[in-house]
Amino acid sequence: MSAVVRQDILDLTAYEKARPELRTRIIEEKRLRRVHLGEELTFLFENHDTILYQIQEMLRAERIVQEREIAHEIETYNELVGGPGELGCALLIEIVDPEARDRKLREWLALPQHLYVKLADGRKVRAQFDARQVGADRLSSVQYMRFDTQGQVPVAVGSDLPALTLEQALSDEQHRALVADLGE
Repeated sequence: MSAVVRQDILDLTAYEKARPELRTRIIEEKRLRRVHLGEELTFLFENHDTILYQIQEMLRAERIVQEREIAHEIETYNELVGGPGELGCALLIEIVDPEARDRKLREWLALPQHLYVKLADGRKVRAQFDARQVGADRLSSVQYMRFDTQGQVPVAVGSDLPALTLEQALSDEQHRALVADLGE
């Protein structure tokens, strides 16, 4: 999967003009890469275009125009794309009730080590996650991960945390989207 480079970034004026069309396309790209695991976990697989959109939105929202700051945003967000043969993913832990969310983020402290994508041959590829997102006693409700599938497209996502054992097969549509991403 290709990383975002400086030449991909539109200046703020050009982005404002292109934004409505880009936004519509990226919403669809994200829909195709969103996999719900149970009621509280959502895997959102990222690709070049979804990350480029996030960078452009950050530059727009923060009115960033300095080259050093633009380079920083590109570097930061490119961590989410994954390298060759890898899938980058954001995990959203979506628990509406604040008390339940706080309790589960503490109970599920080991969750990142128990997340996986399943390949067609049944092998589970474990998430590589950013340890900075895990506190001493609590998870962040957003986790950024990579799965080194060595270019193979997963057929399912899952968790084997004893308190949260779930697996969800990818739809044909989701599978095709990830085939395209790994082919970039």
